[in-house]
Amino acid sequence: MSHTLYIVGFGPGNYEHMTQKAIDVMKQVDVIVGYTTYVEIVKEYFPNQNYKTTPMRKETERCIFAIEEVEKGNDVALISSGDSGIYGMAGIALQLVQERKSNIQVEVVSGVTAASVAASVLGAPLMHDFAVISLSDLMTPLPLIMKRVECAAMGDMIVCFYNPRSKKRNDYIIEAAKKMLLHQKGSIPVGIVRHAGRPEEESFLTTLEELANFDAWKEEQKNKVDMFSMVIVGNSTTYVKDGKMITPRGYKIS
Repeated sequence: MSHTLYIVGFGPGNYEHMTQKAIDVMKQVDVIVGYTTYVEIVKEYFPNQNYKTTPMRKETERCIFAIEEVEKGNDVALISSGDSGIYGMAGIALQLVQERKSNIQVEVVSGVTAASVAASVLGAPLMHDFAVISLSDLMTPLPLIMKRVECAAMGDMIVCFYNPRSKKRNDYIIEAAKKMLLHQKGSIPVGIVRHAGRPEEESFLTTLEELANFDAWKEEQKNKVDMFSMVIVGNSTTYVKDGKMITPRGYKIS
Protein backbone atom coordinates (compact mmCIF):
# COMPACT_ATOMS: atom_id res chain seq x y z
CA MET A 1 0.00 0.00 0.00
CA SER A 2 1.38 3.40 -1.03
CA HIS A 3 1.56 6.09 1.64
CA THR A 4 1.14 9.83 1.23
CA LEU A 5 2.99 13.00 2.08
CA TYR A 6 0.38 15.68 2.72
CA ILE A 7 1.75 19.22 2.52
CA VAL A 8 -0.74 21.06 4.69
CA GLY A 9 -1.45 24.76 5.10
CA PHE A 10 -3.27 25.22 8.41
CA GLY A 11 -4.12 28.91 8.04
CA PRO A 12 -3.27 31.64 10.56
CA GLY A 13 -3.39 29.27 13.51
CA ASN A 14 -6.85 29.25 15.07
CA TYR A 15 -9.10 26.25 14.51
CA GLU A 16 -11.87 28.29 12.86
CA HIS A 17 -9.60 29.26 9.95
CA MET A 18 -8.41 25.70 9.25
CA THR A 19 -10.04 24.05 6.26
CA GLN A 20 -11.96 20.85 6.87
CA LYS A 21 -9.51 19.07 4.58
CA ALA A 22 -6.53 20.22 6.69
CA ILE A 23 -8.29 19.13 9.90
CA ASP A 24 -9.14 15.71 8.49
CA VAL A 25 -5.58 15.12 7.29
CA MET A 26 -3.94 16.18 10.56
CA LYS A 27 -6.31 13.89 12.49
CA GLN A 28 -5.60 10.81 10.38
CA VAL A 29 -1.86 10.88 9.58
CA ASP A 30 0.74 8.88 11.48
CA VAL A 31 3.20 11.77 11.86
CA ILE A 32 2.98 15.58 11.75
CA VAL A 33 6.25 17.31 10.82
CA GLY A 34 6.86 21.04 11.12
CA TYR A 35 8.78 24.04 12.36
CA THR A 36 8.75 24.05 16.16
CA THR A 37 6.51 27.12 16.53
CA TYR A 38 3.95 25.75 14.05
CA VAL A 39 3.84 22.40 15.78
CA GLU A 40 3.09 24.12 19.09
CA ILE A 41 0.15 25.88 17.43
CA VAL A 42 -1.52 22.78 15.97
CA LYS A 43 -0.67 20.57 18.97
CA GLU A 44 -3.28 22.49 20.95
CA TYR A 45 -5.98 21.12 18.65
CA PHE A 46 -4.50 17.68 17.92
CA PRO A 47 -2.71 16.78 21.17
CA ASN A 48 -2.60 13.03 20.63
CA GLN A 49 -0.71 13.02 17.33
CA ASN A 50 2.93 12.03 16.86
CA TYR A 51 4.99 15.19 16.18
CA LYS A 52 8.50 15.75 14.82
CA THR A 53 10.02 19.24 14.72
CA THR A 54 12.97 21.10 13.21
CA PRO A 55 14.13 24.66 13.96
CA MET A 56 13.78 27.68 11.70
CA ARG A 57 15.86 27.66 8.49
CA LYS A 58 15.96 23.86 8.43
CA GLU A 59 13.37 23.59 5.69
CA THR A 60 15.35 21.20 3.50
CA GLU A 61 16.10 18.86 6.40
CA ARG A 62 12.45 19.04 7.48
CA CYS A 63 11.23 18.02 4.04
CA ILE A 64 13.73 15.18 3.72
CA PHE A 65 12.74 13.87 7.14
CA ALA A 66 9.05 13.95 6.13
CA ILE A 67 9.77 12.17 2.85
CA GLU A 68 11.80 9.49 4.62
CA GLU A 69 8.96 8.91 7.09
CA VAL A 70 6.57 8.29 4.19
CA GLU A 71 9.08 5.95 2.55
CA LYS A 72 9.14 3.98 5.84
CA GLY A 73 5.41 3.40 5.52
CA ASN A 74 3.80 6.33 7.34
CA ASP A 75 1.26 8.88 6.21
CA VAL A 76 2.79 12.27 7.02
CA ALA A 77 1.53 15.85 7.24
CA LEU A 78 4.24 18.44 6.56
CA ILE A 79 2.69 21.61 7.92
CA SER A 80 2.98 25.33 7.14
CA SER A 81 1.02 28.27 8.44
CA GLY A 82 -1.21 30.01 5.92
CA ASP A 83 -1.26 28.24 2.56
CA SER A 84 1.49 25.66 1.99
CA GLY A 85 1.86 26.84 -1.61
CA ILE A 86 2.33 30.53 -0.72
CA TYR A 87 5.75 30.98 0.89
CA GLY A 88 5.15 27.55 2.43
CA MET A 89 6.65 24.08 2.13
CA ALA A 90 4.93 22.82 -1.02
CA GLY A 91 7.54 23.96 -3.52
CA ILE A 92 10.65 22.67 -1.80
CA ALA A 93 8.94 19.40 -0.81
CA LEU A 94 7.88 18.66 -4.38
CA GLN A 95 11.35 19.56 -5.68
CA LEU A 96 12.99 17.17 -3.21
CA VAL A 97 10.57 14.33 -4.01
CA GLN A 98 11.46 14.74 -7.69
CA GLU A 99 15.19 15.04 -7.02
CA ARG A 100 15.18 11.84 -4.95
CA LYS A 101 13.06 10.08 -7.59
CA SER A 102 10.82 8.94 -4.77
CA ASN A 103 7.64 7.12 -5.74
CA ILE A 104 5.62 8.34 -2.76
CA GLN A 105 2.26 10.00 -3.26
CA VAL A 106 2.15 13.75 -2.58
CA GLU A 107 -0.96 15.85 -1.98
CA VAL A 108 -0.90 19.62 -1.41
CA VAL A 109 -3.63 20.75 1.00
CA SER A 110 -4.44 24.43 0.64
CA GLY A 111 -5.01 26.78 3.55
CA VAL A 112 -6.14 30.33 4.24
CA THR A 113 -3.21 32.63 3.53
CA ALA A 114 -2.34 35.68 5.65
CA ALA A 115 -3.31 38.14 2.91
CA SER A 116 -6.88 36.84 2.85
CA VAL A 117 -7.28 36.90 6.62
CA ALA A 118 -5.73 40.36 6.98
CA ALA A 119 -7.91 41.70 4.17
CA SER A 120 -11.05 40.46 5.92
CA VAL A 121 -9.99 42.26 9.10
CA LEU A 122 -9.52 45.54 7.21
CA GLY A 123 -12.69 45.33 5.11
CA ALA A 124 -12.37 44.65 1.39
CA PRO A 125 -9.03 46.00 0.14
CA LEU A 126 -8.29 43.16 -2.32
CA MET A 127 -11.31 43.55 -4.58
CA HIS A 128 -9.13 44.28 -7.60
CA ASP A 129 -5.80 43.05 -8.98
CA PHE A 130 -3.12 42.73 -6.33
CA ALA A 131 0.46 41.58 -5.84
CA VAL A 132 1.88 39.59 -2.94
CA ILE A 133 5.50 40.51 -2.15
CA SER A 134 7.74 39.32 0.66
CA LEU A 135 10.25 41.85 1.97
CA SER A 136 12.51 39.08 3.28
CA ASP A 137 15.73 38.98 1.27
CA LEU A 138 16.88 35.59 2.59
CA MET A 139 15.85 33.95 -0.71
CA THR A 140 15.52 36.93 -3.05
CA PRO A 141 18.01 39.79 -3.64
CA LEU A 142 16.77 43.12 -2.31
CA PRO A 143 17.15 44.97 -5.67
CA LEU A 144 14.85 42.41 -7.29
CA ILE A 145 12.31 42.76 -4.48
CA MET A 146 12.26 46.54 -4.89
CA LYS A 147 11.96 46.19 -8.67
CA ARG A 148 8.84 44.09 -8.14
CA VAL A 149 7.47 46.67 -5.69
CA GLU A 150 7.96 49.49 -8.15
CA CYS A 151 6.47 47.51 -11.05
CA ALA A 152 3.39 46.74 -8.95
CA ALA A 153 3.02 50.44 -8.15
CA MET A 154 3.42 51.35 -11.82
CA GLY A 155 0.58 48.96 -12.60
CA ASP A 156 -1.62 50.53 -9.89
CA MET A 157 -1.84 47.19 -8.11
CA ILE A 158 -2.78 46.69 -4.49
CA VAL A 159 0.28 45.27 -2.72
CA CYS A 160 0.31 42.84 0.21
CA PHE A 161 3.64 42.85 2.01
CA TYR A 162 4.60 39.66 3.81
CA ASN A 163 7.53 39.77 6.28
CA PRO A 164 7.52 43.59 6.29
CA ARG A 165 10.05 44.16 9.05
CA SER A 166 12.48 42.34 11.31
CA LYS A 167 15.33 43.38 13.60
CA LYS A 168 17.77 43.12 10.71
CA ARG A 169 15.39 44.61 8.14
CA ASN A 170 14.17 47.73 9.90
CA ASP A 171 14.08 49.98 6.84
CA TYR A 172 12.93 47.76 3.96
CA ILE A 173 9.30 48.77 4.42
CA ILE A 174 10.37 52.43 4.21
CA GLU A 175 12.25 51.80 0.97
CA ALA A 176 9.27 49.90 -0.44
CA ALA A 177 6.90 52.75 0.43
CA LYS A 178 9.21 55.26 -1.22
CA LYS A 179 9.37 53.11 -4.36
CA MET A 180 5.59 53.10 -4.50
CA LEU A 181 5.44 56.85 -4.00
CA LEU A 182 7.29 57.28 -7.29
CA HIS A 183 4.09 56.19 -9.00
CA GLN A 184 1.29 56.53 -6.43
CA LYS A 185 -0.23 59.30 -4.30
CA GLY A 186 0.75 59.55 -0.66
CA SER A 187 -2.89 59.59 0.40
CA ILE A 188 -3.46 55.96 -0.64
CA PRO A 189 -4.73 53.98 2.37
CA VAL A 190 -2.55 51.37 4.03
CA GLY A 191 -3.86 48.72 6.40
CA ILE A 192 -1.64 46.92 8.89
CA VAL A 193 -2.79 43.74 10.63
CA ARG A 194 -0.72 41.93 13.23
CA HIS A 195 -1.43 38.31 14.23
CA ALA A 196 -4.29 38.12 11.73
CA GLY A 197 -6.84 35.51 12.72
CA ARG A 198 -5.32 34.86 16.14
CA PRO A 199 -6.59 35.88 19.59
CA GLU A 200 -4.00 38.68 19.87
CA GLU A 201 -5.02 40.19 16.51
CA GLU A 202 -4.77 43.97 16.15
CA SER A 203 -4.99 46.33 13.19
CA PHE A 204 -4.81 49.98 12.24
CA LEU A 205 -4.96 52.23 9.19
CA THR A 206 -2.45 54.72 7.87
CA THR A 207 -1.38 56.10 4.48
CA LEU A 208 1.41 55.43 2.02
CA GLU A 209 3.03 58.77 2.81
CA GLU A 210 2.97 58.03 6.53
CA LEU A 211 4.43 54.58 5.89
CA ALA A 212 7.33 56.19 4.03
CA ASN A 213 7.93 58.26 7.19
CA PHE A 214 8.01 55.14 9.36
CA ASP A 215 11.16 56.33 11.15
CA ALA A 216 9.12 59.14 12.71
CA TRP A 217 6.53 56.79 14.20
CA LYS A 218 6.34 56.26 17.93
CA GLU A 219 8.13 53.12 19.07
CA GLU A 220 4.89 51.56 20.27
CA GLN A 221 3.43 51.89 16.77
CA LYS A 222 6.61 50.67 15.06
CA ASN A 223 6.52 47.49 17.13
CA LYS A 224 3.21 46.59 15.51
CA VAL A 225 4.99 46.11 12.18
CA ASP A 226 7.06 42.94 12.30
CA MET A 227 7.26 39.37 10.98
CA PHE A 228 3.78 38.67 12.39
CA SER A 229 2.27 41.57 10.44
CA MET A 230 0.70 42.00 7.03
CA VAL A 231 0.89 45.42 5.35
CA ILE A 232 -1.68 46.03 2.60
CA VAL A 233 -1.23 49.11 0.40
CA GLY A 234 -4.27 50.06 -1.65
CA ASN A 235 -4.41 51.28 -5.23
CA SER A 236 -5.51 54.65 -6.62
CA THR A 237 -9.21 53.86 -6.07
CA THR A 238 -8.95 52.45 -2.53
CA TYR A 239 -10.66 54.48 0.17
CA VAL A 240 -11.53 54.28 3.87
CA LYS A 241 -15.04 54.80 5.20
CA ASP A 242 -16.50 53.89 8.59
CA GLY A 243 -13.19 52.31 9.51
CA LYS A 244 -13.24 49.93 6.53
CA MET A 245 -10.62 49.86 3.78
CA ILE A 246 -12.37 49.29 0.44
CA THR A 247 -11.13 48.91 -3.12
CA PRO A 248 -14.08 49.23 -5.55
CA ARG A 249 -14.42 46.43 -8.09
CA GLY A 250 -16.34 48.66 -10.45
CA TYR A 251 -19.92 47.51 -9.89
CA LYS A 252 -22.73 50.03 -10.33
CA ILE A 253 -24.36 50.36 -6.93
CA SER A 254 -26.74 53.25 -7.60
